[in-house]
Formats: sequence, C-alpha cells, structure tokens
Amino acid sequence: MPQKLNFNGLFPPHWLSLLAIGFMTSLNPNLEIPDHPISSQDALSTLIDGGIVVTMDSIGTILNGGAVLIKGDRIVDLLDADMPRPEASTMIDATGYVVIPGLINTHGHAAMSLFRGLADDLPLQTWLNEYIFPAEAALVSPDFVYWGTILSSIEMLKSGTTTFTDMYFFTDDVVRATTTTGIRVAAGPVVIGFPTPEFPTSDESLASADQFMERYQNHPLVIPSISAHAIYTTPLDLIESAFQVAEHHNTVFQIHVLEDSTENTISRKANGMDLINALMSIDALRPGTILAHSVFLSADDIHHIAMTGAGIAHNPESNLHLGVPGVAPIPAALQAGIPVGLGTDGPAANNNLDLFEEMNTAAKIQKLQYGDPSILSAETTFRMATMGGARVLNMEKEIGSLEPGKRADIVLIDMQRAGLTPLYNIYSHLVYAVRGRDVSTVFVNGKKVVDQGKVTTVNEYEVISNANSFRDQVQQVIAQLRQSE
Repeated sequence: MPQKLNFNGLFPPHWLSLLAIGFMTSLNPNLEIPDHPISSQDALSTLIDGGIVVTMDSIGTILNGGAVLIKGDRIVDLLDADMPRPEASTMIDATGYVVIPGLINTHGHAAMSLFRGLADDLPLQTWLNEYIFPAEAALVSPDFVYWGTILSSIEMLKSGTTTFTDMYFFTDDVVRATTTTGIRVAAGPVVIGFPTPEFPTSDESLASADQFMERYQNHPLVIPSISAHAIYTTPLDLIESAFQVAEHHNTVFQIHVLEDSTENTISRKANGMDLINALMSIDALRPGTILAHSVFLSADDIHHIAMTGAGIAHNPESNLHLGVPGVAPIPAALQAGIPVGLGTDGPAANNNLDLFEEMNTAAKIQKLQYGDPSILSAETTFRMATMGGARVLNMEKEIGSLEPGKRADIVLIDMQRAGLTPLYNIYSHLVYAVRGRDVSTVFVNGKKVVDQGKVTTVNEYEVISNANSFRDQVQQVIAQLRQSE
C-alpha cells in the first residue's frame, strides 16, 4: 500500500481556478522506439518506474518503488510498487531516483541574468536607482530579453523548475524564449509610472497587456499576467488600471509589496493609508494576485490578505543579498491560510535561480528569526516550492503535485551521490541536502526537456556564447555612468 504521511493542512485547496488551459500534444524527438508494435493509445505514453515518488497530494502520499504513467501532456496514473505495470512507448528506470513535481518559482526577472554580478553589496534603492534602472534604460531590448530569458530558462530547467513567474519588459520575447526552451511561464507586460525600454507611456503598456491576454489565453506553456511594479514607482490609480486588465481576463496580477521598509510611508503620503489597505481599496487582493516579497507585513496585513485569497512570493535569498532589514513572517502567513510560494527574484539580486537553495535558506532563516528549529519544517518548505507555488498562481488544479489529470511536470533527482547517501527522511534531503545540480531529468507538459542533466531543446553553448556577447555593452554603460558622476 502507498505510504501515507499526514500533513498539517496549511495549504487547503482553493475553490477558484485561474483559467482553463488547452491541451497540448507534442512528440518528443528523443523517444526510444520499442522493438514491438504499439497501439495508437500508447503512442505518446511514458512510464517512469521504480523511484521514490513524492506526490505532494493533499495527504502527502509517497510511493516507494512507485511509478508515474504519462500520456500526452498529462499524468494518467500513479502505481504502487506491487501493482502491475502497463506497457508504454517509453520506459524510464527510476531506481535510485526521487521523482517529484516540477518546482514553481513564483517571482523573478529572468532576463536580468545578463546583469548577474553587475552590482552587489548595495542597499536596494541604491542598487535599483544607480545601477539597474540606468543599465536597463540603456541596454534592454527585445534581443537582450530573448537571450537573457533563454539563459535563465536553461538554468531553471536544469535545477528542476518547470514553471516560473516573470516580471519584465518585451514580454513577447520572454514567451519566444520560454517556448523555445519548453519551460512554463506566467508573464505579461509591466506597468510602471515612468517610461520603460518598451513603452513610452503607461497607456501603451496597458493596451499591450490587454492584447497579450487575448493572444496567449489558451497557450499550453504561457499563463498570461500583468504586473504593476511597486508603490514607489507606480501611482495607485495606475496600479488599479493594471489590476482591472487582469480582472477582466481573470488572470494573474503581480506587484512588489513591502520589500522595502519605506513603502508604507510612501503609500500613506500618496494615498492616506498603508500599502495593503491601499490595495484593498482598489479590490486588487484576490486569488491569482501575487504579492512579491511581503517582508514588512503587520498582523493586520496578514489578516486582511488571508480573507482575500491573494498569495505571497517569498524571496529569502534575494532579500538577504540586498540586506533587507527584516524577515518575511512566513509562519504566520501559513498559519493564516495564505498561499505562500518561493521565488528567486532576478538573477542580478540573488545571484542564482536554484529553488533547492531557496528552500534551504527559507527554512533556516525562519529558524534563526524565531530561535525555533521546528518553526518551518522541511515538508512544509518543500510544499511551498510545489503546491504552495501552484496556489499562489491559482493553478493548483493543473500543476504542483503528481496526481492523475494534472500536467506532466516531473523532475527526477539522482540520489546515488555521496552527498545524498544514506537517505532517512526524503523531505530533509530535498530541502537541506539536494541542490539543482542533482537534477537528472525534467519533463514539462510530458515533454522531456532535460535528459541526464542536458537540455534537449536548445544548444546551451550557443546560448552562453550569445549571452556573453552582451557583457562588453553592459560594462561600457556602467563605466559611462561612473564617469558622469
């Protein structure tokens, strides 16, 4: 019988689904063709057999020596060790591997991989205003975004992330990059209170967002979204306009919230109320609203958010890297029933996209903050990176766990390594020992996009070469900025 693990119910399934996404059928060019004839119903089937299958379903089922059957882009069955195996066109021996749902990165700026290491060891506002914003104004273009996003997509896929949430410019080029690599993305135009590299006016960004929603509403790898950058860059009436686009299309709305300790002061001065109250005044808190960072939440803020279904994208490594003087109150948010996922933030502020590292940091920072090693368990932390992220995106019906009917987003981790041996508690290993480099094979929508640690969809060396071509341009811009000072 399957091993059953009781879970404390911090992540109840939400009743509202974000959007209906159409089925996608895609042949894997690397399929192994069996010697015997197969029927048409087996033509797109894959059986992953013999691993430790960590399902992340509502009761925490783990199948030791279990199997996952994929047909097309969906999981169709889970099998315990003693159950008969069906035939499949592709058979994968997962003995010695852990099989998990694809990880979900709930906040980031993928193209900023081309700015990785550009400016470190600086306060948030200095980092933004003196380095990142000027560099973006000078350099960000469709080509920049395309190659930067492909570079980040490779890094994420190879470390087990199958869905990520993006907030950046030239979103059609973000989608061009992600569909090339085969990763799922929640993305859409960014609305901000000043001209951007993409749009001279906010009206143009809003119009583009509306068109983007229509263009990608049924795409199998794109979750349409719109972002309002933050209260310190975007007036509340413009945030409301951006939210109304998301509401009209019933899709994801993203905003940076309380990453900096000054945001409530800024909101009170501009709007006469704290930031969470300001967002509530425009009804912007609801399922599918992503509140990125949320470091400086009060008890009242947590109470209000919990009533709305909005979710939090927790980015501990970025916040630590930028010296944010606070730790997001994640245990209190979880206790209140708020959906909480993990995010890496952009690779210029982290400086990696490895969600396994993010899990490790997320758990340990809370232990330090509260002086309590039990405050955020490994199982709860791993759930944040899977079903928690799915709930934040309001996509828990489609992704986040290994269950029949869900998207076949599946990751195999090679446990036959010195640093992962012996194994006593699977969640402990997944959070405190495993790193992205231990990922072997990755499926997104049933397609194998990483095979034995190698991306199957693009030429990684060509991508790295193209990404490196931007380095001289970036260095020249920064040198000019320093000279002008």
